[in-house]
Amino acid sequence: MNWLLPSVAALCTALFTTPAVTLTLEFPAGAHQTAEQVETYGSYRVPISGYENGEVQNIWAEGEVRQSAWQVQSQGLTTLQLMGPLKSQIESAGFEVIFECESRACGGFDFRYETDVLPEPAMHVDLGDFRFIAAHKMGEERPEYVSLLVSRSSGRGFLQITRVGPAEAEADVLVASTKNPDPLTLSDEIAAAAAKTSPSANGDPATTSTAMPLTQQLEIHGRAVLADLDFPTGSSRLGEGDYRSLDQLAGYLKAHPKRAIVLVGHTDAEGSLLGNKALSQKRAGSVRSKLTALGVAPGQVQAEGVGYLSPLTSNLTEEGREANRRVEVILSSTE
Repeated sequence: MNWLLPSVAALCTALFTTPAVTLTLEFPAGAHQTAEQVETYGSYRVPISGYENGEVQNIWAEGEVRQSAWQVQSQGLTTLQLMGPLKSQIESAGFEVIFECESRACGGFDFRYETDVLPEPAMHVDLGDFRFIAAHKMGEERPEYVSLLVSRSSGRGFLQITRVGPAEAEADVLVASTKNPDPLTLSDEIAAAAAKTSPSANGDPATTSTAMPLTQQLEIHGRAVLADLDFPTGSSRLGEGDYRSLDQLAGYLKAHPKRAIVLVGHTDAEGSLLGNKALSQKRAGSVRSKLTALGVAPGQVQAEGVGYLSPLTSNLTEEGREANRRVEVILSSTE
């Protein structure tokens, strides 16, 4: 399938205007922008290695930082098929690829959480199926950088583009052309989901909606917070008692033996990163042990911890810190 043919290409265009070259990226039919954030003058750590020896090597880039996320209809398309044409277009615009990797070679879970990624549901990263490239070229004042992260779910492709360029590049925009109307209408769903996972106007910490059943959250969004878990302060041992979320999760996994999940432990920002990563992984491991005791096959469950690197909300209040201390479940299956 060649989705760059005019008959099937949606003219969804990423325009990066500089004095020298305009970078125009054409996405496949059904592309839909889901998020964008711009920092007029900021910094971005451009990954130039996979996760090795406890870290990802980066280049510190400064300038206007523009990140956008897109979703495309990807039934039957692999991440390589999604990435390949975009990489070619980036190279054709004069950028040189300085690093590229696929999920396992990148470092999987560790690379994902050491890399700046726009939040769910706008950008989803399947820990077992993603690709990344970083490219640069010399601008008039300083190097310019573009990175592209591509992943997918069973029916959608997820793309994140990060561009760091001259601070005066205020005209840079991402435009979806109306020449070929997009049949995919996800904006209402995305806006509703984002509202449920964002801080409220009165400053309450972000929470994940509990109105939607946990298994449905996994099927639609690929992740859910196990909000009813109880860990004594400073302890990695799961408190005694029955937990409805784990009963639901165990039932789901036993009913779908080919599905797999990653339990991700999170902490607040008090204490060292090393200590918090260890504690968060132990807590995720305690949840894994509980699930296997409920009859889930060990091979279906992986436990990881990221410490305070992925907060739901600010750590400046006790309410925020409490919300950030959690275990999430991520659906890592691609089918």
